[in-house]
Amino acid sequence: QVQLVESGGGSVQAGDSLRLSCAASGRTFNSYTMGWFRQAPGKEREFVATIRWNSDTTYYAGSVKGRFTISRDNAKNTVYLQMNSLKPEATAVYYCAASWYSSVPVTSTSSYDYWGQGTQVTVSS
Repeated sequence: QVQLVESGGGSVQAGDSLRLSCAASGRTFNSYTMGWFRQAPGKEREFVATIRWNSDTTYYAGSVKGRFTISRDNAKNTVYLQMNSLKPEATAVYYCAASWYSSVPVTSTSSYDYWGQGTQVTVSS
């Protein structure tokens, strides 16, 4: 089992940057594909980015590609989401998640086995 704790959220202005972190407990962190999702008020949770266990593959939602970067440090059991050039529509609760799937980019919420509690990101114009 894996427990995930996100941090790094906050309130920023449009155009600013934030880096989210997700610390994982458990000895098998480096076996999981990790993902970031977000959920805005009144909307469904949506995929943001994912990274394979060995960082050889990353995949992004079209709305964030080129501005967000997912990375991981398996020695620290941590996955990151660097968010640059933030827009107001990025306002949401951001969740990290862990999945046993590894063969393809994993973008569906149903493919993830463990979830963090989320961290709020608010971007004002």
